[in-house]
Amino acid sequence: MNISAVLLAGGESRRMGKDKATLLFRGTPLWQIQLELLRNVEPVEIFLSARTSPVWRPAGVEFIADDPPSRGPLSGLAASLAQMRTKHLLALAIDMPFMTQEYLKFLCDQIEPGRGVLPKIDKRAEPLAAIYPQEAAAEIGAALSGADFSLQTLTNCLVAAGKLQVMPVTSQERKLFLNLNESADLRSIESHNAL
Repeated sequence: MNISAVLLAGGESRRMGKDKATLLFRGTPLWQIQLELLRNVEPVEIFLSARTSPVWRPAGVEFIADDPPSRGPLSGLAASLAQMRTKHLLALAIDMPFMTQEYLKFLCDQIEPGRGVLPKIDKRAEPLAAIYPQEAAAEIGAALSGADFSLQTLTNCLVAAGKLQVMPVTSQERKLFLNLNESADLRSIESHNAL
């Protein structure tokens, strides 16, 4: 697959109360689940975007620092696009443990020269499991230097510019985008799975 990939792990995990990356999900740390998922898509290179290089970062995964002041995933996208050797960047959040290799490969199959893919649930974009073309760097840079750091605003702009193709998420696929923001989310999933 002639793409690059980035695992976005730069959040402060304020609502969770501890580093989400090291949370155990079904007995495995989130970082390990998500990196394995990205490896299985077979990108040319894998980046890890975070504020500082974490102790758990394995060899072969290049650390990309968020340029201060960090603007969260926006900073990670900008830094990764600037470093990548390919024309497309697959971005994946650290806290989406239900995402599958099959769905990510499906997204990869939809890319076109100069255009990436943006999953959407109803009217809400899912920018943290999306593919960005190298050509999105200008809009991402402009967003970083502006006052609106919303990825919803940015992705709307990229769709309007023809740089992202919207991929509607089916009702069966919605669960892939569930994310873990609070410890209650983890407990809710674990109790639901126990039923």
